[in-house]
Amino acid sequence: MPLPAFPRLGFIGAGRLARCLAAGFARAGYPVAAVAARTPDSARRLAQALPQCRAVTDAQTVIDTSDVVFLAVPDDSIGTIANNLTFDGSNERTTALVHCSGATSVAVLAPAREAGVAIGGFHPLYLFTGDEADVDRIAGCSVTIEAQGELVPLLSALARSLGCEVLTLAGAQRMLYHGAAHYAASFALAALAEAVDIWRTLGFNDDQSLRALLPMLAGTVEAARAKGLSSALAGPVSRGDAAVLARQLTAFETLGEDHAMLYALLTRRALSLARRRTHPPASIDAMTDTVEAALARSLARGARAT
Repeated sequence: MPLPAFPRLGFIGAGRLARCLAAGFARAGYPVAAVAARTPDSARRLAQALPQCRAVTDAQTVIDTSDVVFLAVPDDSIGTIANNLTFDGSNERTTALVHCSGATSVAVLAPAREAGVAIGGFHPLYLFTGDEADVDRIAGCSVTIEAQGELVPLLSALARSLGCEVLTLAGAQRMLYHGAAHYAASFALAALAEAVDIWRTLGFNDDQSLRALLPMLAGTVEAARAKGLSSALAGPVSRGDAAVLARQLTAFETLGEDHAMLYALLTRRALSLARRRTHPPASIDAMTDTVEAALARSLARGARAT
């Protein structure tokens, strides 16, 4: 069955991601026919926020009443749900089953494909807050699509209806794609938490630290957007302050644990960025030697500890 230009959409799952996508698609004129969720109240709340959408009690009903169904559920549940759905000819509507995971292979939807249903992945690169404002904030973000045939232009059109850019991905690349994306999300938070933890040893409380550091993080992101990564680089590596860098590494070593190693590893990446500049700092080789020596000391300390 060919995919209609404006398919009736269904959602299995009613969490943050589903709420944003369903509302965005409905705003763009795509009808959302049905929603099912593990918690009936969640499905009911989402359905009530959408025109002519039904909250249903089971995933199969979503399949039976929708053209394109999005699986917006945790990764560990995708394969299980796909294996329990029926595509045996009694369903006259569903022509595509799409999951919203960045890490899970589209191959887990094989039962649908074997029944003649198109399968795909639709992964928004966005941190959903659950607020209604997500529908506006997602504009300008990217959605990574994995699909074949006529499902590609349909999913691309759905992404663009949200104001998003479209990326395409081969299935074998998912682990590196999803893992690397953490550097712009969870790992950025982890780095911020490291700064807060260290400032706590200096007497600053967490609220003080975040008030000071979050504007710096926001400014860094805007500088990267405007100038590119290497030109946005700041701090001792950017300025070529080899002596300051050496003293910083020594200070981190006094904290014990892995603080110095983390700082040295991230500084190694900062040095790589600095080398991309047309005119890298004159002391870049000396700074590199300092960092590598610090990493060697960290490894030696770790070996002695074991």
